[in-house]
Amino acid sequence: MRVTVWRLFFCQALMNLTMIGQATMGALIGRSLSSDIALATLPMAIQMAGSMTASIPASYVFARWGRRAGFLAGAGVSILASVAFGLGVYHQDFWVYCLGAALAGLSWGVAQHYRFAAAEAATPAYRPRAIALVMAGPVLSALFGPEIVKHTHQAFLPHVFLGTYIVMGLVPLATLVLLSGLKLPPLPARAKVATPLGDIIRRPTFVTAVVAGMVAYGTMNLAMTATPLEMQLCGFSISDSSTVVQLHALAMFAPGFFTGRLIQRFGVRPVIVAGALLTAVCVVVLLSGETFTHFAVGQAVLGLGWNFMFVGATSLQAASYAPQERVKAQAANDFIVFGTVACTAFLSGYVHARLGWSVLNLTLIPPLVAALALLAWQRARGTGRVAAAAR
Repeated sequence: MRVTVWRLFFCQALMNLTMIGQATMGALIGRSLSSDIALATLPMAIQMAGSMTASIPASYVFARWGRRAGFLAGAGVSILASVAFGLGVYHQDFWVYCLGAALAGLSWGVAQHYRFAAAEAATPAYRPRAIALVMAGPVLSALFGPEIVKHTHQAFLPHVFLGTYIVMGLVPLATLVLLSGLKLPPLPARAKVATPLGDIIRRPTFVTAVVAGMVAYGTMNLAMTATPLEMQLCGFSISDSSTVVQLHALAMFAPGFFTGRLIQRFGVRPVIVAGALLTAVCVVVLLSGETFTHFAVGQAVLGLGWNFMFVGATSLQAASYAPQERVKAQAANDFIVFGTVACTAFLSGYVHARLGWSVLNLTLIPPLVAALALLAWQRARGTGRVAAAAR
């Protein structure tokens, strides 16, 4: 079991390299290739839409041919994405670049299921730690992704970032090697009578998990996507913004080594609440100034808040369905969550261009309040039921 989880850890790390690189490059390249500054984050929006779209066909592939076959296909699509990205940069073609974003989104959407595979491979007692560990895999991406951008973006001038995409295209080959020896539990037997999707998504635990995941990823993506643009406007270099993205990504994924233990000790809902409060602290920091320290500290706190909320949401969701319902429930969860992320990726560029950095950060507060209100309501509802039963 532990060997399988560690293989999934490294697969997740490799598949996240392109995504973390995109967090540094995507908006800057989009701005340089598009005629309208408001479209700068459109490639990132398309990428997230691709992740959302991948959730449903991926669920069918996993159900029919197994997890490993689906992960192999995702790694292959990642190679095609880097080729399209490189062609878009080389020919200065915004729409070819957007095609690369769509392919990258599909491959990354498939890669999101590594955390579910870890949950299925682990025993119930070890499950929170297995999920958190696999979600910590991208800490390696955080260490190396921005460094690749720093050292390769000028390799083929005047085609800035072409060298980066050439290197990124080689990374999925290592993933294919790891996947070739991956052993996962067999698929559970199908239920004689399938549970309707409507019954699954109406469960209070499922709703709470989905809302927490939406808010975690949506708020993080809204603030992070526009950060390289704002730093560029403030006179910072690509190297500076790469460093900030690196700190942000490290804060997102490094806590995965202990978040599972926190959930085991304090419970999943307190960890989600702590994540929401940390994201609110990020807003305060980012509104306090625009020095390098403000960007670095704010984005690091944002990454930590995302980790607590999203790992907590994933652990909560894993407890909301039976084994034979897993594929359907996971597809629905990722479709909703990454649909939200796609919207925030586009809104990030639009709001930043039209309304400014301060308004962009203030928009994080309402969804955080909504998530906290839902958690408080469900806790009160659960407490009320216990008191009623005691009477």
